[in-house]
Amino acid sequence: MVDVAKQAGVSLKTVSRVINGEPHVQRALADRVLAVAAELGFQRNHMASALRAGRASATIGLLIEELANPFYSTIAHVAAEIARERDTLLLSASSEEDPAREEQLLRDLCSRRVDGLLVVPTHGDHGYLRPQVELGIPVVFLDRPGIGLDADAVLLDNRGGARAGMARLLSAGHQRVGVLLDSTGVHTMSERLAGAREALAEAGLREDPALVRDGVRDPAGAAAAVAEMLERRDPPTAFLTLNNRITVGVVQELWRRGSAAGLVGFDDFELSHLMPRPLTVISYDTRELARQATQLLFARIDGDRTHPRTIVLPTELINRGLS
Repeated sequence: MVDVAKQAGVSLKTVSRVINGEPHVQRALADRVLAVAAELGFQRNHMASALRAGRASATIGLLIEELANPFYSTIAHVAAEIARERDTLLLSASSEEDPAREEQLLRDLCSRRVDGLLVVPTHGDHGYLRPQVELGIPVVFLDRPGIGLDADAVLLDNRGGARAGMARLLSAGHQRVGVLLDSTGVHTMSERLAGAREALAEAGLREDPALVRDGVRDPAGAAAAVAEMLERRDPPTAFLTLNNRITVGVVQELWRRGSAAGLVGFDDFELSHLMPRPLTVISYDTRELARQATQLLFARIDGDRTHPRTIVLPTELINRGLS
């Protein structure tokens, strides 16, 4: 900065104001400073700027399950937008639903002195982050609550959404509803299954364990599960799917068979309105989920020391597909 000031014929303070984008600097003067900075190859030291502002690194970490999933890529996109507005860099990593990998990545992000962490947690214990939180690195969990750590969380109304979805099928006259889910070891899945069971109980119906399929990981597995269930002597007349990848597989199998079985699926998804048959999706605002979590994290970074809180966002039923 001293070299830039000398060559541009201005004070060091003027160079600082121009480089930091402060207002009320004459346009011609700012252009001259920037031209000299470019000529000399000057680059702003974000680390030094952050340290002067009392922050560790002007970076935040985001740990998600899988960046290729549109749900998580939307979260990353929104978090990056808000971070950019705060002159902060977002570092993203994927846990692949592996608790050991998650711990390794979070420890690595902490070692890089990030100012805070946004975490879509696995089913592992997060107590190992307590020392980092006590040292001043705030953590906000999103989509799922953390385990073993008292921290902020921004969640969806998974239980209420699934309860409403099952109630929609029951009100249409379906009494045998097949429920397909990924894993009850995942908080969102266990909450959604609990909501479906509540709707059955409220309707005075007893759950049939044969109508619940756990461990459905992808569309192909969903299609296979539906095929097996429809071959039973007393098949389900409708299906409740607890994530959008399962929904896609079920639609494919029902369409292949020409089945008119009812279908409600958790999570909206791209082109759901073009599915070849009617279905209902349990929808929510992914951008709002990410926005609230990221803004809450920056509030903590800025010094908010109130007790950790949990924010639950609503879901809604939306009709999709071609009728």
